Formats: sequence, C-alpha cells, structure tokens
Amino acid sequence: MTRVWQRLWASLDAVARLIGGLGTALLAMAVLVWIGVVALLGCVGVGVLLVPSALRLLRAGANRERVRLDVLAPGPVPRETRAALRAVLRDVTVRRELAWLPLHATVGFSVGFMGLALPVTMLQNTTYPFWYHLLPPEDNAPSFFFWTVKGPWAVGMAGVLCGALIVAFGPALMRVQEWPGRHLLAPPPGADLSLRIAELTATRAAALDAHAAELRRIERSLHDGTQNRLVTVNVLLGAVRRAVDRDPATAHAALDRAQDAAEQALSELRAVARSILPPVLADRGLAGALAGLAGSCGVPCELVVDVPGRCAASVEATAYFVVAEALSNVTKHSGATTAAVQVARRGDRLMLRIDDDGRGGADENGGSGLAGIRRRIEAYDGRFTLDSPAGGPTTMRVELPCGS
Repeated sequence: MTRVWQRLWASLDAVARLIGGLGTALLAMAVLVWIGVVALLGCVGVGVLLVPSALRLLRAGANRERVRLDVLAPGPVPRETRAALRAVLRDVTVRRELAWLPLHATVGFSVGFMGLALPVTMLQNTTYPFWYHLLPPEDNAPSFFFWTVKGPWAVGMAGVLCGALIVAFGPALMRVQEWPGRHLLAPPPGADLSLRIAELTATRAAALDAHAAELRRIERSLHDGTQNRLVTVNVLLGAVRRAVDRDPATAHAALDRAQDAAEQALSELRAVARSILPPVLADRGLAGALAGLAGSCGVPCELVVDVPGRCAASVEATAYFVVAEALSNVTKHSGATTAAVQVARRGDRLMLRIDDDGRGGADENGGSGLAGIRRRIEAYDGRFTLDSPAGGPTTMRVELPCGS
C-alpha cells in the first residue's frame, strides 16, 4: 500500500513539475523568437547592437530553469565592453545555453503540454457521466484525443485511462523534459564545488563582520552606559564615606543618587544581556517572543506563527532579531499605519515575511540596519529578499535553514 501511495505522489509531483516546465518553455520560446529577430536584424547591421540584450535575456531564461531544477546559476552577463562581449560569446556556458534554448522551447513545451492536457482530460472525462445530460445533444459528442467516444461511461473509462497514463509515464515525461536543463545548464565539473566554496567564503566573511559588529555594539553599550553608571556609583560612595560623619543629610542624598545609578546600571546590563540572547526565547519560545515584539510595536501589528516544535536556538535568535529590527524600521522610517509578520516552518526552512503599508523606498545602504540583517541571514546560509518600491508597500522575505 505504501508503494502505491509513493507512486501516486511521484505522479502528482511529476505533473506539477511538467506544468512548471511548461512555463519556462514558454519563456524559452519567447527568448528564442527574440534571438531570431536579432539574428535577422544582424543581416543589416542593426542586430549587433541588440546582441547584449539577447544574451541577457538568454541568461535570465536559463537561470529561471536553473532555479526550477535547483542547479547553480552563473553570474550575470557583463554589459560593459566589446571585449567582454566577445569573451561571453566564446564562453562554454553561453554556448550550452544556446543549445538548451531550442530543445526546451520545442521538446520541453510539447512534453509540458502533455503534462497539462492529461490531468485536465482525466478530470473532464471521469466526471463526464455526472454532467453530460446538461449539455445540448449537438455538443454531446466527447472525444478522447483524436477519437470520438460513445456513451458516458465509456468516456469515464477513457478518463481513468488518462489517469493510468499519468501514473505510468508521468515521471518519465518529467525526466525527458528536464534532461536538457540538467545536462546543458549544469555547471562544468568542478565549478559546482568552486562556486560553493566562493559562496561559503563570502558568507563566512559576512558572519565574521556581523560578529565583530555585534561585539562593538556590546562594547559601546557597556562602555557608554553601564561603565559610566558604575563610575558614578563609585564616586558617590566615596562622597558618602567622607560625609557620613560630618554631614549625614548630604550622605543620605548621595546614597540615594548612588542607588539610582546602580539600578540604572543593572537595568542597562539586563538590556545588554537580553540583546545577546533574549531569555524570552527560552522561556516562551519563538511564538511568545515574537508576540511580545508585535505587542510593543509602534504601529498595529498582526502576527501569524505556524512553527510546530522548536528550532535551533541560534535560528530562533536570528529570526527574533530580524523581526525586531524590521519592526523597529517600520516604526521609525516607514510611516506605516499597519504591519504584519508571518512565520512558518516548511520542511527544513523557517520562512519569515514582514509587510507594512508605509511609503516604501527602503534601501540597504541607507543606514536602516537592512545590510546587517542580510549579513546575519547569509551567515546562516539563508535567503533575504526585499521588495520596497517607492510609495510602498514594503515586503521582506527571509528563509533560514532550521533542520528537518
């Protein structure tokens, strides 16, 4: 029984991937048409000016398929000099993309269309016996692909046959559709590892920078706040010791000030400790900690958390700080009237989404802490995307790996 369910699930997954491949095949078809237009215009010299745009469209379409197939993507096509353009045209990756393009635009489209037509035909024909009597007689002549089928239950059986074809050939059709992309768009041997090493080197450097920035923040908090308070306490206690015998009233006033300074220093120490790893995460979990942030936000904030169980402490702390910084930005910079935070666990990824209806135009280089958020997320091999057009709204999406 388990194997039957696995086969059915594999068939459904194959249909979904075939339909996704149909979308990228349509994109490849559009890029192929544009490259053909550029080639025709090249006969009169105008197309040479359009070659860079055609190559960038080719790379964008190929990268869309790489994302679908989870294949590492190369960098963007350079757009500066003619020498760089000549180097791009000699590049093996570009040549492999040019070989992939017509294959996916033809074979990928045909197979993807079959992946869409089979389940649609199955649903239509299997339910036909229940609604055929609603059709006018002249339209009541159903067909199964190229053959006209007589009788409603025969049509229903034809739909069952479509389902059997999906189960039998769906995964094979998916492999046929994905074969050009997996063989022609994959990086050459060794490039996969080298790109991964480069990515890990960059994220490691970002993690070290984020760690150093965090240490500097803690040092400034202790030096400018707590240390000054303790120095004040020490000075006041010295004044108390000198005045306790000759001027008890002054001594009592100095003791009161020393106590106030000590309480402020203790409060600042607690704040620094909470900023290192908020105890509320250990006490109330991620949902409770985020509820506290949403409740104290300067604008009305809706919170939805769907995270069964607990994630690693470092992941929860990162999610907490990301939401805290994002809501702080919403309050200080966005001019928003409402905000929303959604947190969900999808497999081995913790997904965060923060929305606000403010003025938009958020910039990572504008000193709003967004660059620090990106560094912290990338240090965990996560993903950070920001959509903040001028005029708003602003949407921040974060993915963090949290184990299975």
